[in-house]
Amino acid sequence: MSPDSTRRSHGGRPKGDPDAVRRATIGVRVSASEYVALKSKAAHMHMTPAQWLREAALARRLPSPPVAAINREQYAELARLAANLNQLAHLANEGKPVTVASGLLERVAAETRRLRLALLGIDGGSDDR
Repeated sequence: MSPDSTRRSHGGRPKGDPDAVRRATIGVRVSASEYVALKSKAAHMHMTPAQWLREAALARRLPSPPVAAINREQYAELARLAANLNQLAHLANEGKPVTVASGLLERVAAETRRLRLALLGIDGGSDDR
């Protein structure tokens, strides 16, 4: 007999993935009415309240973080330029003559370039405005 065939099994459940073992605990206090609501929602899904909370918390998409003031200002400027461009496109699509204010197209192009670079995380250098 080979040495492997003489080895006896110890039985029991096979070990799972060590990375999947949940070791950390998060304590959450809830009111009595909140606990009843959580238990009801969990029971509806055939889960324990802890399972339901874990699934709900990990599956939920959180709102976007607040936008910095400087980004809000840049966004507002970009929105103004986009509105102007939209008005021009609307007139052109109706077949009406379109006149463009001096420098508008250059500003739109420059802002578009800056936005593209910002989205890529590249510093656009000087302010083209």
